[in-house]
Amino acid sequence: MAEARQELQYDRIPYLIRFLEKAGFKDTYAGEIGRVVLEAHLLKPRGVNSKTVVIFMHPIGGGQYLPMPIALARAGVDVIVCSSRYRGVDYALIMEKVVLDLAACVRDAKERLGYDRILLGGWSGGGSLSLFYQAEAEDPRVSCTPAGEPPDLTAQNLLPVDGVMLLAAHMARNLTFTEWLDPAITDERDFTRRDRSLDIYDPQGPQPPYDPEFLARYRAAQIARNRRITAWVRGVLEDYRSKGMANQELSFVVQGTMADPRWLDPSLDANDRKPRWCFLGEPHIVNMSPIGLARFSSLRSWLSQWSYDDANANGPKCAARIKVPVLIIANSADDGCPPSHNQILYDSIRHTNKELVTIKGANHYYFNQPDKADEGARVCIEWMARNRFLG
Repeated sequence: MAEARQELQYDRIPYLIRFLEKAGFKDTYAGEIGRVVLEAHLLKPRGVNSKTVVIFMHPIGGGQYLPMPIALARAGVDVIVCSSRYRGVDYALIMEKVVLDLAACVRDAKERLGYDRILLGGWSGGGSLSLFYQAEAEDPRVSCTPAGEPPDLTAQNLLPVDGVMLLAAHMARNLTFTEWLDPAITDERDFTRRDRSLDIYDPQGPQPPYDPEFLARYRAAQIARNRRITAWVRGVLEDYRSKGMANQELSFVVQGTMADPRWLDPSLDANDRKPRWCFLGEPHIVNMSPIGLARFSSLRSWLSQWSYDDANANGPKCAARIKVPVLIIANSADDGCPPSHNQILYDSIRHTNKELVTIKGANHYYFNQPDKADEGARVCIEWMARNRFLG
């Protein structure tokens, strides 16, 4: 019923964005080989003739019916929510290719739909994607994926946008994932082999509140596990290539990917979130659940998405390269993005046209919080007005 009432105030226009792409092999399910098709929704307020649009894209998320895009449309802002080619599945996702998807949406909005000003709405995992895109549009540097393969983003002539809004955005998929990775698992082939001194879900293991010495050892072990997986991935790829199997891939499972001590110790990176909970549910269940980050992966996707040292979509590093205005909205009860991530992203931006605003009491998605979504939309519109993006 809520969506029906909202639809009275804006039109929802579904459309497709299509483009050709040559690739050594297919990494998405079904569809025509050599053609990429993206699903997009234009949310167009009735009675508003705007030359500005906010584009939302998440590496895997749909987002067309999330509260924030709808709240913006209801407030009179044209919004496009566009899915990447990897909607709903990240086991073969290549972040550099997602940049191409976002580029196609930006170009279509300018050249076909006729928008003069484009803003990126980087929600959650869309934040680092937005920063990656804009960094490569302003200052192209990435000539291949971490696996040493196309696309070459420096040759894509990406269109820079006019501003970036980071909304409940974490630093990056690889950095966030590493902070959630379970370091107690010592053998990737047998997840039952565990270091009990690092097992925060073992009733006989370490218990909150966690002291600084334990946390330092825990974080170091998380990075070490990520690097062990990366070393194995690179070894397999090198073996394939040495045998003349340049396009060979391999799928694998990563167990234990929701073990951030912050879920159990609310004094760490404190905000108003619910203790022993995360945006996906109970952390100890999600830790071994099929919905966990990077549970299913492939060699190239691991390097592009999850490798601590190799992934190019590194939010803080990309933020340091962009020159356009940036708005960061933090949610004080966020159970998916810790407050330190918002501050790190803010501090990484080298220019002064940046703002950090916190929505008190808001959860990660504004689920069942329409007033918080409306407040977030008002913050966005006021920022847009100050930067002369409206109209």
